[in-house]
Amino acid sequence: MNQEDIRSLEIANYPVAGVDEVGRGCLFGEVVAAAVILPMDKFAYLEDLGVTDSKKLSPQRREKLDRIIREVAIACEIGKATVNEIDEMNILAASLLAMERAIAKLNPQPKHCLIDGNQLLRFKLIAPIPQTTVIKGDFLSISIAAASIVAKVWRDRRMVELAEIYTGYDLATNKGYGTIKHRDAIFKLGYTDLHRQTFKVKIRD
Repeated sequence: MNQEDIRSLEIANYPVAGVDEVGRGCLFGEVVAAAVILPMDKFAYLEDLGVTDSKKLSPQRREKLDRIIREVAIACEIGKATVNEIDEMNILAASLLAMERAIAKLNPQPKHCLIDGNQLLRFKLIAPIPQTTVIKGDFLSISIAAASIVAKVWRDRRMVELAEIYTGYDLATNKGYGTIKHRDAIFKLGYTDLHRQTFKVKIRD
């Protein structure tokens, strides 16, 4: 799908929720998803402001855009899956569960969901909603891009808070990802209760 196809889908099925997750590749912490319904008359405005894939934005830019997205959104919600759930069911299933939990909170409920990636949601918590997967959706869809920013900002803030509790792992900087400093800290200090036990860690020699 290209941007024109996605925009046509958003218009034809309005209101549409963009859904994305963050933290899938981390060693530490929950996986977090956001679901965002934007008013159609704000699409161009948000595009002009630079709403795009959160990974392409600086932390300061993400923070600013997060505030604007939350101000203009019709609905904006966060869903999570815990470390225990990740270890029990695997990261893919946990990510999809976090996405569904975010969608379940939306009021109003969307008529259609745009899901970043290539995996359809399983809808175990709520009645199935028509959905379309979009590879590189956070680049192609303004709704998914907004969700990627909201999820990233929320999880990064959470990691900074947890860094003051779980000291020594450099979480405020690495946000739970497996940097060399983080892996070395695991080797020296061991795993915490918020480290994903099923994720194998390679320690440098």
